Amino acid sequence: MRYISTRGEAPALGFEDVLLTGLAPDGGLYVPESLPQFNLEEIRSWRGLSYSELAFKVMYPFVEGAIPADDFRTMLDDTYGVFAHKAIAPLVQIDSNEWVLELFHGPTLAFKDFALQLLGRLLDYVLERRKQHVVIMGATSGDTGSAAIEGCRCCEHVDIFILHPYQRVSEVQRRQMTTVQGDNIYNIAVKGNFDDCQRMVKASFGDQSFLGGKTQLAAVNSINWARIMAQIVYYFHASLALGGPDRSMAFSVPTGNFGDIFAGYLARKMGLPISQLVIATNRNDILHRFMSGNKYEQHHLEHTLSPSMDIMVSSNFERLLFDLHGRDGHAVKTLLEDASKGPVSIDDFRWKQARSLFDSSAVDDKDTCDTIRDVFQQNAYLLDPHTAIGVRAARNCRRDASIPMITLGTAHPAKFPDAIAASGVSARPELPAHLADLFEREEKYTVLDNNIADVQAFIAKHWKNT
Repeated sequence: MRYISTRGEAPALGFEDVLLTGLAPDGGLYVPESLPQFNLEEIRSWRGLSYSELAFKVMYPFVEGAIPADDFRTMLDDTYGVFAHKAIAPLVQIDSNEWVLELFHGPTLAFKDFALQLLGRLLDYVLERRKQHVVIMGATSGDTGSAAIEGCRCCEHVDIFILHPYQRVSEVQRRQMTTVQGDNIYNIAVKGNFDDCQRMVKASFGDQSFLGGKTQLAAVNSINWARIMAQIVYYFHASLALGGPDRSMAFSVPTGNFGDIFAGYLARKMGLPISQLVIATNRNDILHRFMSGNKYEQHHLEHTLSPSMDIMVSSNFERLLFDLHGRDGHAVKTLLEDASKGPVSIDDFRWKQARSLFDSSAVDDKDTCDTIRDVFQQNAYLLDPHTAIGVRAARNCRRDASIPMITLGTAHPAKFPDAIAASGVSARPELPAHLADLFEREEKYTVLDNNIADVQAFIAKHWKNT
């Protein structure tokens, strides 16, 4: 399979090169030239498969020609073999025809493990074959960092530099990143917000001269296609568990960077019956404002009880815009250049096309806390703040009560004790056994000013092959 840029000015690449390149040279994001198509009979035949077997069925077309089938199967077995729940992504019912898909049974208790445990293995496989070394540079609003470090810390051919916004992630999230020891792991706390970190990463991919031509950057953020590819699988998994593909499903997805919900959009394009996708956001609601009113405009970023969604510039939204504009890279490039200067809208018929599938809702901290409390009182089931936003948005936007509504449970509530306390719920979620001593572990991170030159100088100085 070949991959093309959303801005239309970069050469098409194979899977291995896309894995290592991250951002396209023209500033765009890579997407497949075409998507694999599965008919209902084929999807139906997947009922009863283990998660890793299903993952092979869904994902192998994206890597075919680059990775032999047996090697990829082994990677998937290893990836999902470290999850703490045998079902990998179990469903929990919280109301009539309403479910939470628990995506937090991986090593770092967040949905990012589904992709990043695989990404680390893919990188190790490809880099070993090429005898190549890379520098991973990533930005995190909370969960990507720890999942990337956990997934890649044993990779022999990488150094990992993760940027997080200083004092703007939860203490559990920070400690999950900063207590992992390794001579190839570097955590950088930037005195800014997530968008500042993300801008530095994108700019560094665009101009890698600070590395002196001795290595290249690799991406772990959801700009990396492999992240999106892995997230498609659990939409098929949830649907098959609840009667799909013979009945349609609706999904509500807590999202800031649009990657997780874009995976659902792709699952639908690949043949999975999905009737509705709900974009669930917090006060940083640029996606909701676009989807509800066709106006894409950046506002000031606010700190909330759901820090992983404190994002204003949603990178993966570009991939949807590419489709909405008939895969016209020039049109996407022009639109995003205009968006950097002020508010933009798209053609009304394109916006209505998006609205035929997507709904959206912005949920503030009060409603987040109310939802945590209400669901706990009704079910003795504890939601983390991001999942609570997904549940509230699902209830605000649900089109048809006869269609199962599945909210993606994106993180374990133990990662966000402040939000649980603010909700008034008396229960205090405990960290799993493998993280029970997290608050006793030694931390290691570097605080830097919100200055890309300082960050790049730090990376250039510390990657191991200099």
